Amino acid sequence: MASEKSKILVVGATGYLGRHVVVASTRLGHPTFALVRDMAPSDAAKAALLKSFQDAGVTLVKGDLYDQASLVGAVRLADVVISTVGAQQIADQTRLIDAIKEAGNVKRFIPSEFGLDADRSDAVEPARSTFIITKAAIRRAAERAGVPYTLVWTGYFFGYGLPGIGQVLARSPPADKAVVLGGGDTRASFADEGDIGTYTVLAAGDPRAANTTLYVRPPANTLSHNELLALWEGKTGGAFERVYIPEDAVLKQIQEAPTPRDSILLSIGHAVHVKGEHEFEIDPSSGVDATELYPGVRYTTVDDYLNSLL
Repeated sequence: MASEKSKILVVGATGYLGRHVVVASTRLGHPTFALVRDMAPSDAAKAALLKSFQDAGVTLVKGDLYDQASLVGAVRLADVVISTVGAQQIADQTRLIDAIKEAGNVKRFIPSEFGLDADRSDAVEPARSTFIITKAAIRRAAERAGVPYTLVWTGYFFGYGLPGIGQVLARSPPADKAVVLGGGDTRASFADEGDIGTYTVLAAGDPRAANTTLYVRPPANTLSHNELLALWEGKTGGAFERVYIPEDAVLKQIQEAPTPRDSILLSIGHAVHVKGEHEFEIDPSSGVDATELYPGVRYTTVDDYLNSLL
């Protein structure tokens, strides 16, 4: 692990994952900068978040992904740029890469990945266009830029994959029946958002993670949907019916989903739970295991998270 503390700029700092990266960066002692469009937002929750950043020693930098001058100015403050922008801005990270090239001082770029592996996924639409094609394009742009990069793969975020105990569209645990895509025995990986932040920041200045993919796949957090449901039943003392949805029916649901969000979630669920895209061996020529690289991190387990739901 690198001992020198890199100056880290987080783009997308107030977003779902970005705030965890900011917290990890400051906790690990890095001079931390957060790109912020509005330094005094009217939204009370966002204003409180920015104050918490400042109280922790974060430097707020006014700028915008769509204002190149401000972006270049922000990038010049840092050694490392970590992007956690959301789905709608993934393709626009080319602007950030252009700013990094113009600034000329960045030693590591971490684009917004944190999901299905863009170079190995065969996810169906709409996840394919929304995530896979755009993320792959950003990977290629980062490679062409010649700036050392790290890609971070995480599987499901706890906050998305576990509230419904693995059910793709549910936001709370099942009461009497659980919907399972496929046969329920394909294994999926889950990662705590705070741990993702920690591993990402640890890798940011680590030469062992340069120009490779960091896989955040804690061993205790890789389990099938059937195993996850059984774990929850054991904790609650209850039992519920499993409703298994075969692949053809899943594909039909994707096409007929009432909202674009549901369609995207189902197409990701199809890739993970039916096609098994979380089941793979890490190729040491192109990837490293976060828990092996940083064995001292005490990560949060699925079991820990489920206990918090009781």
